[in-house]
Amino acid sequence: MKKYISEFIGTFSMIFCGTGAMTVNEVTGGDVTHVGIAITWGLIVMAMIYAFGETSGAHFNPAVTIAFAYAKKFSWKEVPKYIIAQVLGAFTASLILWFLFPTSEFLGSTIPTVDVWRAFVLEILLTFFLMVVIINVSTGSKEIGVIAGIAIGAVVLLEAMFAGPITNASMNPARSLAPNLVSGNIEGLWLYMIAPILGALLAVVSCKLVKDNNCCNEGC
Repeated sequence: MKKYISEFIGTFSMIFCGTGAMTVNEVTGGDVTHVGIAITWGLIVMAMIYAFGETSGAHFNPAVTIAFAYAKKFSWKEVPKYIIAQVLGAFTASLILWFLFPTSEFLGSTIPTVDVWRAFVLEILLTFFLMVVIINVSTGSKEIGVIAGIAIGAVVLLEAMFAGPITNASMNPARSLAPNLVSGNIEGLWLYMIAPILGALLAVVSCKLVKDNNCCNEGC
C-alpha cells in the first residue's frame, strides 16, 4: 500500500499545485503569469520525485507507468493499481480546487488553442521528450537521485513554458482527466488520454534503438 499511497499523494500534490497555479492565475486576472505556472509545474514535479522516488518510483502519470511496463521495467499487474491511485489523487486535487475557487471556469483544464490534430501531435512529442528523459535517468522504474529530480523537473518546466499556450502541456492523462471533468470542459479530452501514452511508448522504442539491447529491459 505504501507505493499506491505515495502515487496518490504525489499525483495529488502535483495536480493541486500545478493546476492550482493556473486556477489562481485565472481568478486573479494573471497575477501568477505563464512563467510562474511553468515554474510551479517544474518545481512540484521535482519535489515529489525527491519525496517519493524511492518508494513508488514517482510515476504520477498513467502514460509513464504504461511505458515502464512496456519497457519491462515495471510489472503489468501493478499498472491498474498505480493508475487508480494516480487518477484518485488527481480528482481529489481538482475537487478541492473546485471548492476553493468556485468562480473558476477551467480549474487548470487542458484545452488546445489549435485544432485537435495539431494538438494531438504536439502532445505526442511533448510526452516523448519527457519519457526519453525519464527512462534514461531512472533505475528500473525508480526515479531516484539528484540527477533524476532535476532533469525531469526541468523538462516539465521547459515544455510547460513553450507549449503551455498551445495545449497546456499535459503529457499526463490523469492531469487532464480530473480538471477537465470537474470543470465540465470535455471537448478534445480524448487527445489528452491517447497522445501521452503514444508519446511515452515511442520514447521506449527510441531507447531500445540507441541503447544496449538490454537497456530498456533491465535498466539503463
